[in-house]
This record gives sequence, structure tokens and C-alpha cells, in this order.
Amino acid sequence: MTILHTIDPLALQLPFWPHGIHWYGLMYALAFFTAWWLGRRRVRAGRLPGVNEDGFGDLLFYGMLGVILGGRIGYVLFYAFQDFLADPMMLFMINQGGMSFHGGLLGVLVAAAWWTRHHRLHFFDTMDFVAPLVPAGLGFGRLGNYIGGELWGKPTGGDWGVVFPSSLPAEYAALPAEQLRALHASGALDAFARHPSQLYQAALEGLVLGLVLWVYSRRPRPRYAVSGLFALGYGLFRFAVEFVREPDAHLGYLAFDWLTMGQLLSLPLVALGLFLLWLSRRSPVLAPLPPPPLEGKA
Repeated sequence: MTILHTIDPLALQLPFWPHGIHWYGLMYALAFFTAWWLGRRRVRAGRLPGVNEDGFGDLLFYGMLGVILGGRIGYVLFYAFQDFLADPMMLFMINQGGMSFHGGLLGVLVAAAWWTRHHRLHFFDTMDFVAPLVPAGLGFGRLGNYIGGELWGKPTGGDWGVVFPSSLPAEYAALPAEQLRALHASGALDAFARHPSQLYQAALEGLVLGLVLWVYSRRPRPRYAVSGLFALGYGLFRFAVEFVREPDAHLGYLAFDWLTMGQLLSLPLVALGLFLLWLSRRSPVLAPLPPPPLEGKA
């Protein structure tokens, strides 16, 4: 059975804002809200010794900046550098899409390093705290990709999958929605059905990885362990899903007729995850401590 993707990426049309509110933007809002909600619970449980909810609020704010700036800059450097050289202003054209997880991760690392130094903590104590907050945002981001009909997977080669109008040949792409529905109902579009790889990633990187990290981090763990599990889990899940995800058209396969940029960028994460888990074997375990009182409260 095939499904025709007909979701409008525009969630709300506003008279005072010509671009409206897109589902992808709402997914970002949900991602940050979830990180805030989960992070407050971990702060109250003493998972970040010496830091209260105000301090966590600062960390979340800097992390948001790191995600947005790093994600955009990373996309331009990793996936669209030639376009950037031709038109440097495309860096600021965020309304046209283009965010990189690996760039966003680097942005978060820089923001967390700055915040950690200010609070005189160990960098990986901060990252072990942050790691369980990230997968939910990844899941929401992939749902945003699916709703927007972007970053689709390869053809399924069978009678199942999702038909994304933006992936159809030129002779179909310009047809009105009603005609596409009629063609789909007749089975004429079944040959163009693709893997909903965005949903695979939402399930693996968001739900599965999130549950594993949340359960694992409920008990005190050695330093590096939670961060290492996150890096290893994300790297493996991303590497695996790339086999059924369509490579970027302007990059294609980098080697062996199967290696993609996403896989290449995930390999260092797998190596880092294994290294951190190895380091954690002889590292201290931080006991939870009640957070200090909020400013103005005793």
C-alpha cells in the first residue's frame, strides 16, 4: 500500500507575516520546550551539581543559539559550500531550509563549553546532563522533515511506501493536487513510492535513543558514559538509515556507490562514543546533589 504525501508544510497563515508559521518551526519550538521540561526534572534530581533552574535556563538559551547557528553554518559547510561561494548571502536564507545535525551538535558543544567554563564544571559533566535532552528534539526535527516532504528515502521498489510530490518527475511535479490524488488512486504513482526515512530516523534517533538514554541516566553513571552512549547510538542509527535515504542530489555518493555525507560525518561520532565509553570505565561517578536555591529564595 502506498500513501500520497499531501500535508501542507504551512501550519498557520498569518495576515501580518507573509511567510506564515511552518510545521518545521513548530517542531523546533516543541524540541526546545521538551528539552526545557526534561532538563528541569534532571536539575531537580541533582543531576547537574551546583546548578539550579536559573543556571539551566542559561545553558538552554546558549544551546538554542548553538543549534540554530551551528546547524545552519554546518549545512552550508558540509552540504552547500559551492553555493555559498557563489552567493555568500545564502547563509542567511533560512526560509529556504537547510540545517545540519552535525553542525548543530558542534554549535551545542561550543555553547556548552563556554557555559561550563563560566560555571567551573567539568565539560563532560555538562554533556552527560545534556545528552538525554537531545533525542526528543531530533525526533521532532525528523517529523518536521516528513511533514515538509523533504529528505525522503530511496524508492522502495515495491507496492508500499510514501509518494512525495516533490520527488516526482517533472511531468508530474507541476500537476495540481486533485490530479495527483486521482493518479495515486489509480496506482499510476506507486512506482515512485519511497521509504519514509524521516520517520525511521524519528523513531530511532528520537524515540528509541531517547528512551535508552533516559532510562540509563536515571541512575548515577561514570563521567563520559551517557555522552558516549549518545554519540555511539546516534552515529549507528544515522549510519544505518542512510542506506535507505536518498543522498543529497548535489553530492551523491562519496565512495563505493553507497557512502553518503551523512555516513561519513557519523563515523567520527561512533569512534567518539566508543572512546568515551572506554574512558568511563575508570572515571568517577557523581552523586546527585540538591540544586542550590534560586536567586531570591532561601
